Amino acid sequence: MSVEDRVIRIIAEQAMIEPSDVAMTDTMQDLGIDSMGLVECIFALEEEFDIEVPFNANEPENSDFDISSVASVIAGVKGLIARQKD
Repeated sequence: MSVEDRVIRIIAEQAMIEPSDVAMTDTMQDLGIDSMGLVECIFALEEEFDIEVPFNANEPENSDFDISSVASVIAGVKGLIARQKD
């Protein structure tokens, strides 16, 4: 399963929808994921990929991890995985 598929699966689980209903352009808000759900998504991503996401749930706009869309979350996860290999 690709990184994209795994991230989408995690986001879909949190939104309680099918992965096929998640679009790359969707925001967490579009999917009905609130701040607590977002934190749970972050924890699930960290566990799934063995990464540490630099995210401040109290100030997401000041985070180094872009959560503006599903595509940006996927890009962020890929970046963290790549940094791990260095």
